[in-house]
Amino acid sequence: MARYDTAVIGGGMVGLWSALLLARAGQSVVVVEAQSVGRHASSASAGGVRSLNRHPAEIALARAALPLWKSAASDLGNDVGFQETGQIRVAEDEAALVRLEQRVEMVKALGFTHEHLVGTNTLFAKEPHLARHCLGALVVEDDGFADPLKTIHALHHAARTAGVTIMENTKVTGLVGGAPLIIHAGDEIAADTVINAAGAWGAQVAALAGENVNLTPTALQMLVTAPMAPFVSAVMGTEGRKLSLKQSSAGHVIIGGGFTGTIDGEGLSARPQHAAIAQNAANAANLFPHLKEHRIVRSWCGIEGMTPDGLPIVSPSRTMPGLIHAFGFCGHGFALAPVTAQLVQSLAAGNTPHWPLEPFNVARFEAAAEGRIDA
Repeated sequence: MARYDTAVIGGGMVGLWSALLLARAGQSVVVVEAQSVGRHASSASAGGVRSLNRHPAEIALARAALPLWKSAASDLGNDVGFQETGQIRVAEDEAALVRLEQRVEMVKALGFTHEHLVGTNTLFAKEPHLARHCLGALVVEDDGFADPLKTIHALHHAARTAGVTIMENTKVTGLVGGAPLIIHAGDEIAADTVINAAGAWGAQVAALAGENVNLTPTALQMLVTAPMAPFVSAVMGTEGRKLSLKQSSAGHVIIGGGFTGTIDGEGLSARPQHAAIAQNAANAANLFPHLKEHRIVRSWCGIEGMTPDGLPIVSPSRTMPGLIHAFGFCGHGFALAPVTAQLVQSLAAGNTPHWPLEPFNVARFEAAAEGRIDA
């Protein structure tokens, strides 16, 4: 039986980044991945590094993650493609503009000042190719994006360099509590701490510990165009439509925003839906009309776990001491990965994290099932 200080279930960004920090702290660490590292949501992500329009419970974490992204290339020893481009959420009608104004006031009331509203003069100066029906926008200047594939490769290399053992194509089939915990994954693995970073399959791991988590695996769709001349600098979204749009340094336009594809019968792969591709492309062309003339060259999906309240699970298990959950990021966990790894490291050491984690506690699902409101 192999013995480690910590075993991480799931080789996506959260799992790899957590494993890296724990290994650098002197622990022996193994990552157990059912397929290949970064196979699903992590590498299929839009790569947004966003604090704009976050759920109030996530704002502090998203703001804390930004400096970690700015130093990620030097910290990991490889380029992650991070660019501080800013992110912009436009209002296309009066009702949307009112909602953005209300959002600014809500964020200020929480003590944050990173989001600000701009009018049309400033908006069109920032993005001159934007459609002129837009009435204003919410802006965060120091948000940006990174390259998902470069980030996964950098994390994989850094984790191995730090001494992390990575077991791919190894599915976890059992988890037994005790000291140490025992993972059944072909052979048995013993560890003092187990991190459940299994993404869309995190609820299955939680179930091995007797915990009920309401998590829906969902195929999130992405599109990319043929290269074109530069026309947009920021990451663009819109209030009221599903859209995330940015342009790579090579000229490709990468389009997402939450449209869903179809998951296959075994739940391990997914494919886009033609109608959703058309609607996503139409939303992009609504902001930048010249995109109607450019073709989509590829579409793909990544499978992510979605919770009913749109918030992840980052907390110790209620039922199995030594098990820590970090999954269910609902399609917006890419930006949070480095700060989530810090939270995992703190929880694994038995320390109180710097940021409050009550909104992310796994206990909220049990409370909802029992009809309580005190979790």
